[in-house]
Amino acid sequence: MDVFVARQAVFNKHNQVVAYELLFRDSAENSFPDVEDKVATAKLICDSQLNQGLSYITGGRKALVNFGEQSLREGLADFLPIDKVVIEILENVPPDDSNYQLVNELFHKGYRLALDDFKYEPRWEKFLKLVRLIKFDLQHTSFDEIDQMMELLQKYPKIKYLAEKVETQSEYEQAKQRGFEFFQGYFFAKPQMVSQKDCASRSPLVMAIYAQALKPQLNISELAQIFSQDTGLTYKLLRFINSGLFPLQERMDSIKQALVYLGEERVRRFVSLIVTAHISHDKPLELTRLASIRARFCELVAKRYFPASSNSAFLVGLFSLVDAMLDRRMDKIVETLPFPDEIAQALLGENNTLYYILELVKAYESGSWWAMQRACEPLNITDKELPNMHKSAITWSQMFDTL
Repeated sequence: MDVFVARQAVFNKHNQVVAYELLFRDSAENSFPDVEDKVATAKLICDSQLNQGLSYITGGRKALVNFGEQSLREGLADFLPIDKVVIEILENVPPDDSNYQLVNELFHKGYRLALDDFKYEPRWEKFLKLVRLIKFDLQHTSFDEIDQMMELLQKYPKIKYLAEKVETQSEYEQAKQRGFEFFQGYFFAKPQMVSQKDCASRSPLVMAIYAQALKPQLNISELAQIFSQDTGLTYKLLRFINSGLFPLQERMDSIKQALVYLGEERVRRFVSLIVTAHISHDKPLELTRLASIRARFCELVAKRYFPASSNSAFLVGLFSLVDAMLDRRMDKIVETLPFPDEIAQALLGENNTLYYILELVKAYESGSWWAMQRACEPLNITDKELPNMHKSAITWSQMFDTL
């Protein structure tokens, strides 16, 4: 499945690209869709930060991410790395006490803050002590108005200014003369579309994890069971854990371990993000279904013959097709996930027990008796129980399709 993000370069006064503003898109058409701000921001986070990461899109430069009032209240900034983003507070956010409290919390967490399409009014005064960047829209604000506002803002020497929607050389020169540090607009570059592959998730499974997250007592075992049936959901869960937002002190060899590591509050917030961002209602992709069957099949083989490795075998099966889903090399994907060495090695084709289990399952899928017999040899097992295991795996994978 293709997902899209538009990025528009931010230039300094030396015409160097220093950041990118990221803009949500739901298709290859470079225009903003008609969705709520929190949906746009949540989808942007899922499509970028929980996919290949912000640095993939920005080339390691800072990302300016738009936040409306709903996004602030949902706490979506907590899914973004403090050192890689500027939280851009949209012009339609009322400068009231409740929003000030939210912005103040972001400031004390260490986020850099910007005000978008700024129009001065006294209620913004207390916010101005927190922000480090103000953006003026040159197509909706005259230079006379900007001069008046910049005079009022002189008492905030830490604030820098960005001129956006710069469309002519004259506008650029006038902005530079007024002390603008940064520039953005069609005069420099139009927004560029960045396309990535993403793992599709089954809508019933997304709603099932949401139902679990709404319960007063979170049942981690049941939640892990639901996650385990969808590669896309589990991929995003593990990317979240390995995103650098909090210290990772151990590798994850099971979905339950990953959920326990996050704790109830983070799990609930993560589920809320996924549900908010999940705007697709397409039928499950065949790769997603095959991955869930393969994961359960690998787990059953391991439970029968190598019980200590059953959790790891499940993850190997679940992620064995993620390179095809994302259209990326497996080694590049594995290095972004918090897997123990034995899981990573199996996915990369290195000989170990988990790799041999995966090869056995793939051989069974191929329908080749000869290939299956060869795949049994390194594990020193017979194929007697495999048909029932495969049938059980198929039944298990269909558990949520009728919800």
